[in-house]
Amino acid sequence: MSVVPPGVTRPSAAPVTGDTTSTDIIFAKREVTLPLVLMTIGLLLLPVLLSGSRWIHVGPLQFQPSELAKLTAIVFTAYYLARRDTDLTSFSHGVLPSVGIAIVLIVLVLAGRDLGTAACIGLNVGLPLVLAGLRYGHLLILGMGGVSVFGLMVLVEPYRWERVVSFFNPGQDPLGAGYQIRQSIIALGSGGMSGIGLGNSIQKLHFLPEAHTDFIFAVVGEELGLLGCLALITLFGLFMWRGLIIAARADSPLGTYLGIGIVWMVVVQALINMSVVVRFLPTTGIPLPFISVGGSSLVVMLAASGILLNISKHCRPN
Repeated sequence: MSVVPPGVTRPSAAPVTGDTTSTDIIFAKREVTLPLVLMTIGLLLLPVLLSGSRWIHVGPLQFQPSELAKLTAIVFTAYYLARRDTDLTSFSHGVLPSVGIAIVLIVLVLAGRDLGTAACIGLNVGLPLVLAGLRYGHLLILGMGGVSVFGLMVLVEPYRWERVVSFFNPGQDPLGAGYQIRQSIIALGSGGMSGIGLGNSIQKLHFLPEAHTDFIFAVVGEELGLLGCLALITLFGLFMWRGLIIAARADSPLGTYLGIGIVWMVVVQALINMSVVVRFLPTTGIPLPFISVGGSSLVVMLAASGILLNISKHCRPN
């Protein structure tokens, strides 16, 4: 089974060793991919073992390794899928090895109590696997396993369960679990069609928690209105369109899988963030790519965009 977006041709398998293409030289070799994986695992373990948190603090600076884990999972999955001997018809010899590193990263992210990022990692590697020929049955197994783990993690943490309850009934606890989403809806409603003016948000000053990070889209809606929100959504749509074109014209299977994975990472994270703000999903703590305040997320997103631009420099002609 293979599902390919319009305009994207499924890449044929090709070896990733030796000097082949620019993308292969940079990312496919074990000398780069495997150290990246080991470094990410080490960075994820460090704060969990030292403080049980998800942050690494170095003086006034702090870094969230789970943001790097998103990109690392995509790089390794693309590297593995581009191998000549990858066989996704076998669950034990093909599917599990391709998602093995992603599962390890998800477990470590969950150890840092970051369920939203763990879910993003799982979704990020899903599309490249589907395009590589993942069977519906295997996709169902992985999906059911992911949903089961997600549900279990929600049940074992009271604050996560409160978020789910407030999602369905924010009026039940308007000053507690339902406060943030209610203030978000108020901010969006206050903006109307054209907004109250850039920088004039009232909600971000006293009422809306995390207005500069997880709920920045609500501030966009209040200050720039529906038109501003649609403009921002259009920009993400353009990023997806151009990114898929780059992936389709990549000079190697690795470039195609890597490009699709990066585009999917940005789009999925943006969709989750905006869906939370408009109350389509429970609160997850996922920042809006390129917009939310947060150095870790911004650095990783810019690095991913740089990789995508590198792939575009070596695309096949039309």
